[in-house]
Amino acid sequence: MSEPAAPVVRTRFCPSPTGMVHVGLLRTALFNWAHARHCGGRLVFRIEDTDASRDSEESYQHLLASLRWLGIDWDEGPEVGGPHGPYRQSERHEIYRDVAARLLESGHAYESYSTNEEVDARRLAAGQDPKLGYDNADRFLTDAQKAAFRDEGRLPVLRLRMPDDDLAWTDLVRGEVRFGAGSVPDFVLVRGNGVSLYPFVNPVDDALMGITDVLRGEDLLPSTPRQLALYAALTDIGVASGTPRFGHLPYVMGEGTKKLSKRDPQANFDVYPERGFLPEGLTNYLALLGWAIAEDRDVFSVQEMVEAFDVTRVSANPARFDLKKAEAINATHLRALPVEEFIRRVVPFLAGAGLVTDPPTPEQAAVLTAIAPLAQERMIVLSDAVGLLGFLFTDEVQIDPAAAEKQLGAGAVEVLDAASTALTALPDWSTPAIESALKEALVEGLGRKPRQAFGPVRVAVSGRTVSPPLYESMELLGRERTLARLAAARGTASA
Repeated sequence: MSEPAAPVVRTRFCPSPTGMVHVGLLRTALFNWAHARHCGGRLVFRIEDTDASRDSEESYQHLLASLRWLGIDWDEGPEVGGPHGPYRQSERHEIYRDVAARLLESGHAYESYSTNEEVDARRLAAGQDPKLGYDNADRFLTDAQKAAFRDEGRLPVLRLRMPDDDLAWTDLVRGEVRFGAGSVPDFVLVRGNGVSLYPFVNPVDDALMGITDVLRGEDLLPSTPRQLALYAALTDIGVASGTPRFGHLPYVMGEGTKKLSKRDPQANFDVYPERGFLPEGLTNYLALLGWAIAEDRDVFSVQEMVEAFDVTRVSANPARFDLKKAEAINATHLRALPVEEFIRRVVPFLAGAGLVTDPPTPEQAAVLTAIAPLAQERMIVLSDAVGLLGFLFTDEVQIDPAAAEKQLGAGAVEVLDAASTALTALPDWSTPAIESALKEALVEGLGRKPRQAFGPVRVAVSGRTVSPPLYESMELLGRERTLARLAAARGTASA
């Protein structure tokens, strides 16, 4: 007999649409997506929007846009559909009410009338710390006691009856995890006003949607025993067909040993598209927050990640968000872009600064095509092009004050005069001719070291101390604009 086929892996990503999109949230989405794609499985996208006071349509649309920008797609969920909808919790209240009623009827859940004050008083009377929380006392209420409470006007919460055994699982990331019997009290599934709570609806949705693998942040690990107990109850009443595998992903840390909080500017995902990170560059870096493709390799494509991703090789140790490393990885991806693709991606940033049209004119496109390979080597993010290349698309250049102070001080006039004389007489306006003329006039003629010779010229031409290669830039600017800039800089330089 052949062995039965393994079930299709089904992962899920189920955020709340509330405000800022955190990079840690998208790291979780990426790992679920990569795990599903690696295993030939399916990713379910579900919206947990039961907190109407915090949820908004704007946040929801922003979340969708962020996922799409990264290239994360889903097989079931909003805007895609699927056999297990609706995929928004706010549209599933009847489902939760039905499951809660079945848990109550089967004895897995029970009505609890104790107030917090009564629980605290019982703990103190028994010589216990009130911080231990609910004491499971209402498990044993008689029908008469329940009727008396109802007559007082009390509305019961619904609690799950926790098992009397240890609760353990083999975590995909952390290995064996165990919680001792009695360490987790009976917890609330439904409030007295009938509102179902997250610890209840989340596993119910996972069960009804056939989720096999739950990859989520390690901050949720303490709630897993409750989920295991609830899954056992849901399986018993026929709602679930077993318990999924759990994998708890490491924290994303900020500076020092603190978790990357929403107040940390590096935590806001929006910063990265706005600065001009490439989706493939940021995806590459997010993948490194807890996982590695190899010990000696940091740069890889999304497809290479999917092929290599093994959730059991995710580290259990916290991952520190290192902006410098993220930038370095992005710069590597940026340098690898074909020239045409680089231009396509950089034009919106240059157009946004009013430097080129979108699409560029033929003249602008010619300049971009010529300078692109040189610019790519000097850029970290696409927005760098505004400062780096802006001087090529304007008639007059704004000289950075710090650059002027550094390079247009004593002796700069002599350099600029010699450069202007050499370039004015140049019969052939080409990169090799410009280079030869300037080296002869400034290094040999004035006896200046190259840095002293070309620094003032670079600042005069580009307005900055860092620019694309000088001679190529001057060829693209043309003789007239180059000489005009040398003259303008001479007017502000020190003799």
